[in-house]
Amino acid sequence: MGNRIGIALGGGAARGWAHIGVIETLIEGGVEPVIVSGTSVGALVGGAFASGRLDALRQWALAVNWRTIASLTDVSLGSGGLVDGGRIQRFLVEMGLDQPIERLPVRFAAVATHLLDGREIWLQSGALDAAIRASIAMPGIISPCHLDGRWLVDGGLVNQIPVSTCRALGADYVIAVGVGEGLLEKHAASLRPLAADAPRGRLADFLDQVPEPFRAQADRLLAQFSPDERGRPSYFGVLTTALSIMQEKITRSRLAGEPPHVMIAPKVSHISLMDFDHAAEAIEAGRAAATRALEAIRADLARPS
Repeated sequence: MGNRIGIALGGGAARGWAHIGVIETLIEGGVEPVIVSGTSVGALVGGAFASGRLDALRQWALAVNWRTIASLTDVSLGSGGLVDGGRIQRFLVEMGLDQPIERLPVRFAAVATHLLDGREIWLQSGALDAAIRASIAMPGIISPCHLDGRWLVDGGLVNQIPVSTCRALGADYVIAVGVGEGLLEKHAASLRPLAADAPRGRLADFLDQVPEPFRAQADRLLAQFSPDERGRPSYFGVLTTALSIMQEKITRSRLAGEPPHVMIAPKVSHISLMDFDHAAEAIEAGRAAATRALEAIRADLARPS
């Protein structure tokens, strides 16, 4: 078995904090990736690891609260998403994730989708922060990223867990990490009719942070995006469920043709899309999943080529 270990980190918004626990546990167990590919939040965590900033990202994630999240949300409904993304990219720079990808100590690629023709784009050079910003541009939530003359959005539209990318970068042994297991069942439950007095939820928390001049518009958005009295699904319920269905189908198809050597699937389906303040829980789930997989990985790597 070759010794160029690669890790492919999938998308999943707040659930992706589990990737931190997976990587830390693998390294502690003597399994250190030298190649990493990532989609969406997988690109964020993978980029932090590849640039030597994983511990800094971990400490930041553990300190996140809704005030932190609000500080990163620049609402701009005319930008192609609810959030413009400029503050997010400034955060990436402040985190030290603005290094040139080609100079990172670990080989890295972020996966994005070309919005105009649906092509899968592997970002392997240029500024790391720009590549991550493009890969996390979830349709309907974060605006598309204009990079090198292309409008790019979330790579999960075409390659949710980029095993093929990792292998193409030169990995002999590919570990895949997916955080989407059990999501369709969870979304199905969430789309059942809600009680009339159901809480407004995370969207309301988010919109409450909107500056006063935009508050009336934000209140109208909340009314439109929340479930109505007939139990009709909310904007976010429809959007996240549709994305989960699409990504689940794409993931199964891609992995059937491009299987990893091992799949690690942290149990994080109970963590919601925007629960970025649940990092400790997600990281621990990642650690538990990686611990369960370590023995099989070591056995694989010990076999002669």
